[in-house]
Amino acid sequence: MTLDEHARLSVAPMMDWTDRHCRAFHRVLSRNVLLYTEMVTAAALVRGGAMHLLRFDMAEHPVALQLGGSDPAELAEACRMAVAHGYAEVNLNVGCPSDRVQSGSFGAILMETPELVADCLRAMSDAAGDVPVTMKCRIGVDDQKAGDVLPDLLARMSDAGVSRVTVHARMAWLKGLSPKENREVPPLDYDLVHAMKTRFPDLHLSINGGIATMDDAVTQLQIMDGVMIGRAAYHDPGTVLMNADSRIFGAADPQPDRVSAALAMVPHIEAHLADGGKLGQVTRHMLGLFAGLPGARSWRRTLSEGAARPGAGVEVLRTALDHVIDAAA
Repeated sequence: MTLDEHARLSVAPMMDWTDRHCRAFHRVLSRNVLLYTEMVTAAALVRGGAMHLLRFDMAEHPVALQLGGSDPAELAEACRMAVAHGYAEVNLNVGCPSDRVQSGSFGAILMETPELVADCLRAMSDAAGDVPVTMKCRIGVDDQKAGDVLPDLLARMSDAGVSRVTVHARMAWLKGLSPKENREVPPLDYDLVHAMKTRFPDLHLSINGGIATMDDAVTQLQIMDGVMIGRAAYHDPGTVLMNADSRIFGAADPQPDRVSAALAMVPHIEAHLADGGKLGQVTRHMLGLFAGLPGARSWRRTLSEGAARPGAGVEVLRTALDHVIDAAA
C-alpha cells in the first residue's frame, strides 16, 4: 500500500497526546491508518539538539513527523534529520493558532505569508529527497477571505512540489480565541474544502475538523482523497479506529475486540517499564478504549489511580480489564 493510500485515513497530530506510546496503541487498533507525531519545532532539533523528540518504533509505520517552523534552511535541516531517522513523511504545520506558536512565527500565522510557506516547502522537499513533504493548514485566518486565500495557498504549494495537503475546514482566529475555542467556535466550511478538490484534481486533499465517526469518514471519502480525525480518535479509539481497516482499507481488522486490543499493549508496556518508564505514560492514552460501554468508568479509574502508584506494572491493566469483563457479563 502506498503512503497516499494510507492517507485515506489519518490520526491528526495533537500536542501532548500523539506521542510514541499513543501511536503504539493506535497501531494496535489499525495496521493501515497513517499516524502523525506531535508537532516538533525545527528549532528544537536543529538548534536545541533535542533528538529524543524524533524517537519512534518502526512498528508505528506508516508514521509522519510534523514540523513547526518558518525558516526554510532550518526546516530543511530538520527534514534531513527526519529522513535519517526513518520517518515516512514530513509535514509542515500551517494551522496551529496558539499564542506560543504565533510568537515563533509559524503555524496558522504563516497563512498570511503564502510565499514564505512555498519557500519552506520547497526547501524541505529538496532536503527530503524521496520522502514526501506535506502540509496541514486552515482555510484562512482572522479577516482573510477563505475563498481567495485557500486556493492561492494550494496553488503555491502545488508549484512548490507538494502533492498532498490536509485542510482543517475552519478559519483560525489568531486573537481572541484559545486553541480549544479555535477547534470549536469558527464554523466548519466543508463545501469550500470540497470545492478545492474539484479545483485541484491532481492534489491529494484530506479534510479535517468535526469528523468523529467512521460513517462521517466514509461520507467524506466520496468527495475527498483522505480524512484526518483528531480528538474523536483519541477519546473513543475503540469506536473510531478498531474497524478502520475493514471500513476504509478493505483489510482485516487486527483486533477482534477491545479486551484483546488492551492485552496487545502488554509487550509495549513491559518494554517501556524495563527501560525505566512509568505505566501511566502509556496507559493515559488508553483511558477511552471502552468509552460508552459498561465498566468504562471503572476502567478509567483503575488505570488512572493504579498507574499513579510507585512501581505500578501490567497487573494494573489486567485488574482494570477484569472490571470491564465483569461489567459486561
